Amino acid sequence: MSQYLPPLTVTPRMLALVADISEQVGALTANREVALTPQLRRGNRIRTIQASLAIENNTLSVEQVTAVLEGKRVLGLPREIQEVRNAFATYEAMSGWLPERQADLLAAHKLLMMGLIDDAGQFRQGGVGIYRGQRLLHMAPPASRLQPLMHDLLRWLGASDWHPLISSCVFHYEFEFIHPFADGNGRMGRLWQTLILSHWRPVLAYLPVESVICAQQEAYYGALAAADQAGEATPFVEFMLQALRQALAEASETDQVTDQVTDQVARLLEVLKPGVALRANELMERLELSHRHTFRANYLKPALAAGLIEMTDPAAPRSPMQQYRRTSR
Repeated sequence: MSQYLPPLTVTPRMLALVADISEQVGALTANREVALTPQLRRGNRIRTIQASLAIENNTLSVEQVTAVLEGKRVLGLPREIQEVRNAFATYEAMSGWLPERQADLLAAHKLLMMGLIDDAGQFRQGGVGIYRGQRLLHMAPPASRLQPLMHDLLRWLGASDWHPLISSCVFHYEFEFIHPFADGNGRMGRLWQTLILSHWRPVLAYLPVESVICAQQEAYYGALAAADQAGEATPFVEFMLQALRQALAEASETDQVTDQVTDQVARLLEVLKPGVALRANELMERLELSHRHTFRANYLKPALAAGLIEMTDPAAPRSPMQQYRRTSR
């Protein structure tokens, strides 16, 4: 019996993207391995989780997700808060799993969907479709075909000699096509692609490509639909490779301005003394800044992401009365 092979046409664009990404990963690894501090890892992971859940209509902001993970009170739906806790626990456990092991896939789903659905960690027993509003985008294969389909897909993944950049994208598409779970398939597909890529280059375990996907949701779902129509993963693989390239470019940009950001954050910490809480406009005044976007992008957000400052009221991140204070770290 011949081994299953997912249908794919390798295009010149695909090969060019793989070459670009490989070069970017090499540069990022050289620059970032030592600099990938626990705070930076945590900040990237929080962005990953917030974006992946936002794609599934979770409304919590990055600041609220951070507050949830720090055990602070957040004004939000209990389900959304549970989704955040589950997702963080799942990504933290990721390094112990093998991409081709079905038992690990089921364990990840159980952790990701614990308390959210009754059959967490089990393949679905009924039919399921992918909807955008009232529109059916894709009707998944019947439940009776799940076991052989997933067996073939995971076996192929374990034996594939395709470049991990391509095989991870193909797996992501095929997984979404099969839709093996009653719920959580989108976030599982994105998680598992990250797991596959992290086995190729560990630094990719902390690349928040989900942020790019979240910003391009229509294109993401459009690529899935185009792949369905084409009967092969090619359109989706090209979309995901460009998303990875963009995420890497943004990470590289962050590296290039690290010294500048560090100086700006240091200035922010100078004017925000321990034990003092100030509003954004008060901080801008002390920093002698007039451009609010510059202040938020170069001072406030990096300091929040690094865990150096925190909101006094994380449950209402956009409140005009919001204040900021230094953390105890």
